[in-house]
Amino acid sequence: MSAPKLKSVNPTDEKIIPMQEASLDIWDKKYRLKDEESNPVDLDVNATYKRVAKALSDVEEQEVREVWQEKFLWALQHGAIPAGRIISNAGAQKYKPATSTINCTVSGIVPDSMSGILEKNLEAGLTLKAGCGIGYEFSTLRPKGAYVAGAGAYTSGPLSFMDIYDKMCFTVSSAGGRRGAQMATFDVSHPDVFDFVKAKREDGRLRQFNLSLLITEEFIDAVKKDGDWDLTFPVSQKEIEGGLDLSGDNIVWKQFPTSDGYTTNENGLVACRIYESIKAQKLWNAIMSSTYDYAEPGFILIDEVNKKNNNWFCEDIRATNPCGEQPLPPYGSCLLGSVNLTKFVRKPFTEDAYFDWDEYKEVVNVFTRMLDNVVEINGLPLDGQRSEIEYKRRHGMGFLGLGSTITMLGMKYGDPESLEFTERVSKDMAVSGLATGLELAREKGPAPVMDDDFKVTSELLFKQPRLATDGYKAGDTVKGKVLLAKYSRYMEKIAEEDPELVEAIIKEGCRFSHHSSIAPTGTISLSLANNVSNGIEPSFAHHYSRNVIREGKKTKEKVDVFSYELLSYRELINPQAMPFSTDPNEILPDYFVSSENITPKAHVDIQAAAQKWVDSSISKTINVPTDCDYEQFKDIYLYAAEKGLKGCTTFRFNPEAFQGVLVKESDLENTTYSFTLDDGSTVEFKGNEEVEYDGETHTAANLFDALKEGYYGKF
Repeated sequence: MSAPKLKSVNPTDEKIIPMQEASLDIWDKKYRLKDEESNPVDLDVNATYKRVAKALSDVEEQEVREVWQEKFLWALQHGAIPAGRIISNAGAQKYKPATSTINCTVSGIVPDSMSGILEKNLEAGLTLKAGCGIGYEFSTLRPKGAYVAGAGAYTSGPLSFMDIYDKMCFTVSSAGGRRGAQMATFDVSHPDVFDFVKAKREDGRLRQFNLSLLITEEFIDAVKKDGDWDLTFPVSQKEIEGGLDLSGDNIVWKQFPTSDGYTTNENGLVACRIYESIKAQKLWNAIMSSTYDYAEPGFILIDEVNKKNNNWFCEDIRATNPCGEQPLPPYGSCLLGSVNLTKFVRKPFTEDAYFDWDEYKEVVNVFTRMLDNVVEINGLPLDGQRSEIEYKRRHGMGFLGLGSTITMLGMKYGDPESLEFTERVSKDMAVSGLATGLELAREKGPAPVMDDDFKVTSELLFKQPRLATDGYKAGDTVKGKVLLAKYSRYMEKIAEEDPELVEAIIKEGCRFSHHSSIAPTGTISLSLANNVSNGIEPSFAHHYSRNVIREGKKTKEKVDVFSYELLSYRELINPQAMPFSTDPNEILPDYFVSSENITPKAHVDIQAAAQKWVDSSISKTINVPTDCDYEQFKDIYLYAAEKGLKGCTTFRFNPEAFQGVLVKESDLENTTYSFTLDDGSTVEFKGNEEVEYDGETHTAANLFDALKEGYYGKF
């Protein structure tokens, strides 16, 4: 592959914004390599970049390693930021040989049997120990009260088994300086769906999980029409052998993640019993009220996920990584990295501000090769995980700092100009990345899935009618690269932009099946990017606090931080500028917006603009004010479905439930926490007040949260 020309930014065009103390602190605690005695191996941030660049260039042929090491270091210094596991663990084998460079995985299908459930729990424990998060679907487990023939008893249902996974995650010591992270998905038609929706209303329950519902188009339609909704689960072979009539009114045929042990028809659909028919609006209101109060469950619009999946011909996706930006098949992995968009803003906050599109695409090109190299040093603990990532080589490049960049260019987040910018950023990343994927396929060979033959089935013909239009019939065989590049709905859109590129991939394949994904980038944005806005988000606020876990501390620690755009404005334009100031000498321009004054609709519109060109998915949190009207709030998800999103989550500060990771000083100031002492008396503190307890100083909010949720003293 020919190396791109590496352009250096003219020092006169870019003034370095000093790293704030909180950013350096997080880098030191989470990403800086240290020896077994906690002595730093990485002397500074640039040393961290050099370590990563060398580890990834060592994958290359011997004669070009030094060349690519230089190019990789250049990309890291100019905005490429690999995901946290890569930053922490690449080139660190001498000190922590059992760690992975992969952020997250998805479990194999959880079987509806005691041995299967416990086997997957073991696999999850090994995955978490390697430093990876993990996602599962639990609606494969029969509902509570169902008869278990082998035990002669009745099952306690999926939620009780989720409790086991939750405790395991909390207990396992995760390698690489990371606490365990899990995602649980659950089908909206499962008979125990109400229990799943309400689970987090119990203090301390399932707190090691993010929870998301698998929402179907059929359910959305039923909600809109105020129709009925069937809660169903597959019937067992024992029931059929006992004489159950499969033609009865209480039997429906549905797609299910597994057909093992179940009865299927000629279309592969599984016989399911209708346990209960309810009003769809009843379930919808339960979901919305829980989301309003507890920020969960999130939505995964699973039909859209599968329709737009590049590997539509060989995958049925039912789960995601813990933050939802990577919908994955069983044993799939998310290999992530983000480009810091603020690095390409020239002359910020002026009338002449512009975005350097040429350098941006150069960084994307080099970074794509870097992420592809991570596959070779994945360090995943399970055979199934390694086979899956090597077969498809999928990765997810995204960006961070979108909100900060929009501000630095003088636009407002959610305005038409910002939507246009967001779409172009995503499109240029997609097209440039796929072009590099084609070059890499020519140089190193395509992902194995590209060259494999796949049999055309009635199911494939149903999913993609164009196959029949082009003369394919059941029983024919087609190369994976043809099914992906010519017949995936995402690549159809890429073909509108660059038909020659897609035609070449049809013939030659691509190095990977997926290229783009936008992660939340919370600690990465705060640390290595000096607190640019997370992922696709606006800045949460321009001066706020972040709750971070400190090893050895009994509660989370509150760290004060400034947004990158505020730091930049103070450094470049006005050192006295402050948010909310009415002093003419301190006031900020009106394009300095944050999550507190951005409408939910604007959040969704930005996500939709990016999703057009993202072949995986996007982690996006719609932050709404505490006093947001519920009637306005509950329509957010319907609007997200209408805009064709693959997923959606919201967050509303609710001190009665929990406070979250990011908190505004005003919210803490306006919230009073009550503590009951041993003698039965009570004391009250404002959330931002410091409290001495058990030999340590805590903020009242963090102490209350730790005691309430049961994690006090367990870090």
